[in-house]
Amino acid sequence: MILPPPTGARVQYERMGSDVTMQCGALEADASVTWKVNGTDVRAQRVEKGPLLTLMEVDLSSNGLYSCFQNPNGERRDQINLRVGIPPKEPPIITCRSNTYPKGFYCSWHLQHPTYIPTDFEVQVRHNQKFLEVQRDATHKNRCHVKFPELFSTFKYRVNVTAINALGQASNVISFDEFVIVKPDPPEKVVATPIPKNARRLEVTWNSPSTWPDVENFPLKYFLRYRPLIREQWQHVELSDSTSHTITDAYAGKEYIIQVAAKDMEIGTWSDWSVAVHATPWMEEPKQITSTTEAEVIVETTPSAAPPSAEPQLSAAVDGCSTLVWSPCLLLASALLSVMW
Repeated sequence: MILPPPTGARVQYERMGSDVTMQCGALEADASVTWKVNGTDVRAQRVEKGPLLTLMEVDLSSNGLYSCFQNPNGERRDQINLRVGIPPKEPPIITCRSNTYPKGFYCSWHLQHPTYIPTDFEVQVRHNQKFLEVQRDATHKNRCHVKFPELFSTFKYRVNVTAINALGQASNVISFDEFVIVKPDPPEKVVATPIPKNARRLEVTWNSPSTWPDVENFPLKYFLRYRPLIREQWQHVELSDSTSHTITDAYAGKEYIIQVAAKDMEIGTWSDWSVAVHATPWMEEPKQITSTTEAEVIVETTPSAAPPSAEPQLSAAVDGCSTLVWSPCLLLASALLSVMW
C-alpha cells in the first residue's frame, strides 16, 4: 500500500540500483549536517559532504523519510520522502471486450512487472479518425468504458494506453473490429432438477446474463456441457435461443456437474462457463419389507424367565379347546393322559 508523504516532506523518486544524492534544503556547501531515516541514523552505504547525503546502489530497503539536522543546535532543516522504483519496462497489455452489446465496450490494461512507484495511465480511443469519449471505471482502476458511436461499422477501433511515472513511460496500441470483441457474460441462475420417476433425466434451466441489454433484438445461443463426477469426458449440447434443456442420457444414481456458456447468434465469441451446478437424477426409494412369518417366529422363540413345565403345557392345550370343538378336544386329552400314565 502506497502511503502519502508526511506534511511538509518533498518526494524524491529514484531508479533502483542507482547512486542517489539528497540535498538538505538550501544550506551552504560547508554546512555541518546530521541525517536520519525514519528517526534513526542512516546505516546504509553513504557518503556525506556538507549538506549532501549520497546513498550507493539504492534498492527498496532504501525507501523512507530522510530528515537532516544542522549542527550544532540540531535544528531540522529539511525532510525528503525517498521512493525507489523503476520506469515501465514493457508497454501495457490491453484487452477490450463488449459484454453489453450493442451499448458499448470496455478496455482494461496492466503492466507485466511492478514499478514500485505510482504509475498513471493515459487512454485514447479513436474510430473513423475521431477521438471517442472515454469514461474511467469508478471501481476498477485500470479500466475504461466507451460507447459504440455506430453499429455494424467497417472502421476499426484504435486504443492507445500509455503508462507514465516519474522515471519514464511506455505505450501500446491495439486495433480491432467491432464484431471481434463481442463476448457475453456467462448465463446466470443455472438450476438442474431431477425429474420424478425418470432415473436418467435432469431438467436444466438458466437465465440470460443480466448485463446483456437487449436479448430480444440481439438473441443469444447457448452451449451446455455435463458429465458425471466419475468421468472426465464432457457431453455437449448446442441450443438456439432456448434457456432450458432436458438431459435424457444421464447415468442412473450418479451425481452430475453442469455448466452453460452463451454467445451472440451472429458475431463474437463464447462467454466463459457459468458457475458449475451439481445434480443427481431421480432415484426410487427402496420399499420397506415386513414379514408376518418373521414376526411370529420372533414371538414364539423369545425365551421366558422360567421354562414352562410339561403339566402347564397340557393344561394350556386343554384350556385352548373351544366349546364348538369340545368333544374332540376331550378325546385327545384323554388319550394323552392314558399314554402318560
